[in-house]
Amino acid sequence: MALYPTPHIHATPDDFAKTVLMPGDPLRSKFIAENFLESPRLINNVRGVQGYTGTWRGVPVTVMASGMGMPSIGIYSYELYHFFGVENIIRVGSIGALSDRVHVRDILIGMGASTNSSYGEQYGLCGTFAPIADYELMKVAIEETEALGVRYAVGNLLSSDVFYNADPEFNEKYRKLGILGVEMEAAALYMNAAAAGKRALAICTVSDHILTGEALDAESRQNSFTDMMKIALNTAARF
Repeated sequence: MALYPTPHIHATPDDFAKTVLMPGDPLRSKFIAENFLESPRLINNVRGVQGYTGTWRGVPVTVMASGMGMPSIGIYSYELYHFFGVENIIRVGSIGALSDRVHVRDILIGMGASTNSSYGEQYGLCGTFAPIADYELMKVAIEETEALGVRYAVGNLLSSDVFYNADPEFNEKYRKLGILGVEMEAAALYMNAAAAGKRALAICTVSDHILTGEALDAESRQNSFTDMMKIALNTAARF
């Protein structure tokens, strides 16, 4: 019995490259395909979650939206790893900075992804699993970031299940533990990759600083996004 198409992805394994870039927003997926990939073709549009496969530097690359939050990226990354033969997933998106040593426009590369989510409870472990990125993907991404000459930081991110948190000290508690910034997807992606024996990495652009209130305007946000995409695509081309 075929494992595809699924209720979320109407495609075949042949439609996908071995490496998938995953922004949260379906429209951003479309933007990446149309502005970066060569000869992109639409391979999925179920529920408006657009996926495209094209080439970058002659290497096949797929870009497909994950939706917002860990439950959503948990579904799509699981299916890509287990049903469609995908080996590497690179999350690309925005992140809110927490650390004093991080500024807007910086690129954050998630070496680890702490979380307040119960996503890991499905594995029935005694204790807490530490979701981490794939070392080889991360190493190459750092090399590509340095080659591009943009400011970056590597460290622990926080994947939060809550956007509007009732605890006013929530962010400060994590800041004291060295968390660089807050997003909503990386931990689930890293756990799915670990369970599947596959690779994952999160590369994020700092769009705003939660503690200082600093935020990018539309033009600066787009320029920073372009740097992030080049890093992710150049990394994908080496796998």
